[in-house]
Amino acid sequence: MSAVKHDVFQAIADPTRREVLRLLSEKEMPISALTSHFPMSRTAIAKHLAILTEAELVSGEKIGREKIYRLQPEPLAELKDWLAYYEQFWSNKLTKLKYVLEDNE
Repeated sequence: MSAVKHDVFQAIADPTRREVLRLLSEKEMPISALTSHFPMSRTAIAKHLAILTEAELVSGEKIGREKIYRLQPEPLAELKDWLAYYEQFWSNKLTKLKYVLEDNE
């Protein structure tokens, strides 16, 4: 059975992984520091980190006895580009709302 590679969209689909990314955006951390922010086991956080690492959103470097994890934000550009297309719909709806509100004054 071959391992499935997770992409950025799958990786950020989980709220815990999004929070791990947010925490790592503030500073690099070992798994013990990350685990202290969640009501789950170190093993569960390690599984989340494995998915984030597979999606290349996080990297870990062994320093002494600990592995320090850091955010690699570059793959998030793919998400930004994908969402950019849909901004036209949000902007269009806001423009229509403004028109309706101004019309009713």
